[in-house]
Amino acid sequence: MAASWVTRRLFCAVAETAAPVKTGRWERLKNSRAGVWCRSLCSDYKEACREVVVGAWERPIKASVYVALLGGAWACFETKPDDLSFDKALLERSNQLGLLSAWIRSSASNGHVQSLVKLRNEGCLRHISLGLLTLVYRADYDPEASLYEACCSNLSVPWRELPQRVLDVGFAGRWWVLDSKMKDYDVNEEEFKHLPAHMQTATAPGAKEVERNESLHKDSWLPLEMEEEEKGINATAGKQDGVVEQEPMKSLEEEQTPAQAKA
Repeated sequence: MAASWVTRRLFCAVAETAAPVKTGRWERLKNSRAGVWCRSLCSDYKEACREVVVGAWERPIKASVYVALLGGAWACFETKPDDLSFDKALLERSNQLGLLSAWIRSSASNGHVQSLVKLRNEGCLRHISLGLLTLVYRADYDPEASLYEACCSNLSVPWRELPQRVLDVGFAGRWWVLDSKMKDYDVNEEEFKHLPAHMQTATAPGAKEVERNESLHKDSWLPLEMEEEEKGINATAGKQDGVVEQEPMKSLEEEQTPAQAKA
């Protein structure tokens, strides 16, 4: 019996090894090279994320600094101005200067804006995006020009001359050079160049000076109040004037004759 049982088990084992194992399509895909590579990649990313979470929990200050830097970079990238915003800002500044008289507008602001407008009309303004900021620089020719100097790549402007040709920097939704040039655009510095040095610059008044000026302005609208001594002096002066004026009238009546009085 034991020999027969052993023989039967041997035949069953041979049959199981000889029979092909039926596997599904998903199993074959998981065991393929691509499936093994994807599983190892997912496990690596899972382990990396776990290490990031554990590191942030152990060092919260360092993690906060990294998050703040990433958030600031993303905000700068989203608020980065483009070439259309520069054209819009340039036209607005030109219109603001055009509403002022030539005797009032600042020469520095007017010269900077007029030079930019001239380059824009000539098609020599270029815009380049550097990720977090945008640069506006000056070119020599219009891109649509058919001149040999404009089309030949060997005669193009080298990159080392780009810092010298930069006209404006766009960062955080602003054009910093244009805004700085337009500061006090309605003040003509030429009017005050003949004044002394201490009168050419003016400082903003403090809070106490502003309050004092406002109180003086309010007091200027109030009626004048005279003191009692001044009132008494004015009254006595008025009486004396009245007596002096009446005395010559009485002397004229006394000098008249009775015949003249009856007439």
